[in-house]
Amino acid sequence: MSRHSIQSGLGGPFGAVVVKDGEIVAKAHNQVTSTNDPTAHAEVVAIREACKALNTFQLTGCEIYTSCEPCPMCMGAIYWARPDRVYYANTKVDAAKIGFDDQFIYEELEVPIADRKLSMTQMMQKEALEVFQEWDEKTDKVEY
Repeated sequence: MSRHSIQSGLGGPFGAVVVKDGEIVAKAHNQVTSTNDPTAHAEVVAIREACKALNTFQLTGCEIYTSCEPCPMCMGAIYWARPDRVYYANTKVDAAKIGFDDQFIYEELEVPIADRKLSMTQMMQKEALEVFQEWDEKTDKVEY
């Protein structure tokens, strides 16, 4: 999938596959540049497709195979999807050597919000907390 991505001109050199019970349920390649979607990393696209195919929002019982150690965004998506295991080929150091360096994100996550490079301003907390309270009291919610 990673080679297909670059040879077809559809995205960067990344691919991912989701497997359940020894069967491929989804496969994807990086589609950032071809879809103008910065979240269309191979792992995220594969997770979306696998969840559609399995009609679930959790990938318990699944394994993810990816061409590279997942970036921070993909790691977040993987943790939320809850697969049993992840296998990867290249490391984040390998990716950085060819221009895909996510180290600044890892570092930025450790910086207090007020000191981050991306300005973040809290607003409307009272109104937002009311919605959280409504969710907390909802008796028929689907937990995830």
